[in-house]
Amino acid sequence: MDCCDIQINDAWRLQELITGSTDTTSVSVEWAMSEVLRNPSVLARATDELDRVVGRRRLVAEGDIPNLPYLDAVVKESMRLHPVVPLLVPRVSREDAFSVSVAGAAASYDIPAGTRVLVNVWAIGRDPAVWGDDAEEFRPERFAAGGERGGVDVKGQDFELLPFGSGRRMCPGFGLGLKMVQLTLANLLHGFAWRLPGGAAAEELSMEEKFGISVSRLVQLKAIPEPKLPAHLYDE
Repeated sequence: MDCCDIQINDAWRLQELITGSTDTTSVSVEWAMSEVLRNPSVLARATDELDRVVGRRRLVAEGDIPNLPYLDAVVKESMRLHPVVPLLVPRVSREDAFSVSVAGAAASYDIPAGTRVLVNVWAIGRDPAVWGDDAEEFRPERFAAGGERGGVDVKGQDFELLPFGSGRRMCPGFGLGLKMVQLTLANLLHGFAWRLPGGAAAEELSMEEKFGISVSRLVQLKAIPEPKLPAHLYDE
């Protein structure tokens, strides 16, 4: 392999990292906005928190994020229902595993050492055995303080919520990606009042998915923003 080959390979890897991070972030924000617009009570509570913590004289800054626990719960709940990557990087079991239960299966399975395993985080996030009878419902309160999942995080230690994976092969940019989703969503909700086009009702918003390597919306989200902050803030 000569110098040119190395440079081409390095450029390809950089392109994969940049494209992967930007695409997954935008898809995550689109899903979060979709769920918020479809649930007016969630929109109202998130907006009230932003008005209380940030006020209406400035934009949301990165330093505000730790003080927005309900926004954090909204992002977690959206990532639970809509992980951008539904299947984690394949793993190989290092030792025999016996009587492994699988969601929706009547029987358990034995997994011999050396078996290739795919973790379906999309299915885990919607499993009633894990999340209860309202597993399909968008309810951020489950992650709020005092909620039944208030201590669950997305850093790979809580195996029921793995939007970024876990262990040495988890997403290397999960910290930046999570912060970008939180900050972008916060500014969209804080800076604008939103409504669906054509006077459509919230419950009419389609949530159909387009499956592939990533899971995006089948139909691109369309919503109408109305500025609600001082005009000069939109020029910054």
